Amino acid sequence: MVSKIIITALIIYFILLLSISLFQRKLLYYPKVNNYSDGYKLNHEIDIVNINSENNLIGWYCKKDSNNKTILLLHGNAGTLENRIYKLNEFYNLNLNYLIFAYRGYSGNDGKPTEQGIYYDTNEAIKWLKSNGVEEKNIVIYGESLGTAVAIEVGQNKNFGGIILEAPFTSMVELGQKYYPIFPVKFLLKDKYENKNKIKNLKSPILVLHGRKDKIVPFYMGEKIFEMANNPKFKYFTDLDDHMMDFNDKLINEIDSFIENLN
Repeated sequence: MVSKIIITALIIYFILLLSISLFQRKLLYYPKVNNYSDGYKLNHEIDIVNINSENNLIGWYCKKDSNNKTILLLHGNAGTLENRIYKLNEFYNLNLNYLIFAYRGYSGNDGKPTEQGIYYDTNEAIKWLKSNGVEEKNIVIYGESLGTAVAIEVGQNKNFGGIILEAPFTSMVELGQKYYPIFPVKFLLKDKYENKNKIKNLKSPILVLHGRKDKIVPFYMGEKIFEMANNPKFKYFTDLDDHMMDFNDKLINEIDSFIENLN
């Protein structure tokens, strides 16, 4: 009887293991989820642009003043461009230019998201900015959640004006192990996003934003990323923020101050 229970448990375990292995990217990327902060309206005009990557990617570009820094906003693993309007309005109010684009498979784009594919898309977005007269030193990369891994990847050994990381994690392996502790995530995971192995390669000034009540990315991961980052680095850690952070006056002032220091 005991041996039957063990065999049944092992069969169930390996079925689950196989399912997670086969469908892991569906567990990681949620392009069709209409997530947080929906319902906002833009308080300014934008240009709808196409980023020529392996697929044509939709982007929103706002150029308020060529003398201002330009934010490249790299979104997280879920939602649409519309879900980030509350951030875009604040960037505009701070006299920042910005480009936000959707990765492959997001906001109606063709293709399916993968780690290397998203890196490729982002590098093409950077090329697009440069081709439109924005110098690397005037680009501030802003990554949220999964986008922090993309920001860290593309920011390595570059001279961007600055890098802002909202709710960063140490690695997807460590994050995955937290959610699936009984599975060998390290060996199963295709998209590892090893931020902790790359953060030392960033030469640009860094601002890390994280809330201690984050239920998705543990706060200690953001704290670790900050500790490992090179100077100059700045932090905005709060006691009450979850995932994502509240874009209140304090946070907006931190971003504004960081940008001013870059200038």
